[in-house]
Amino acid sequence: MHLHLAYPAVLAVLLFCVGLYGVLARRNAILVLMSVELMLNAVNLNLVAFDVWLRDTLHAGQALTLFTIAIAAAEIGIGLAIVLAVYRNRGTSAVDDLRDTAERPGDDGGSDPEGAAAEETDEPAPGASQKAEATA
Repeated sequence: MHLHLAYPAVLAVLLFCVGLYGVLARRNAILVLMSVELMLNAVNLNLVAFDVWLRDTLHAGQALTLFTIAIAAAEIGIGLAIVLAVYRNRGTSAVDDLRDTAERPGDDGGSDPEGAAAEETDEPAPGASQKAEATA
């Protein structure tokens, strides 16, 4: 039996394109991780298809596919842990809302001079009551 390389290659290209669209267009971090997995599966399909097509005696494509699956499993485990931690802290898993995670005002421990002055005098900051009402 002779394998036509075009069939798995076209399927891999379609899978990769769907994954690329998901990475670029989705806003949910979990859907982005799923799209990355689709892209990795497209690569795995190509590795196995070329391994069979080339009739490699070492089966290097299949061995490399096993390594890729192991890396993908570790990536999804760590990625989901990060997404869950961010979701618990922020209340959202939208990628656009997470771009400001590096620095938020008031989280850096006293670099805000107005907040430091308010702590020294034991008087609330000018907008503190409005912030308390907005969070309640």
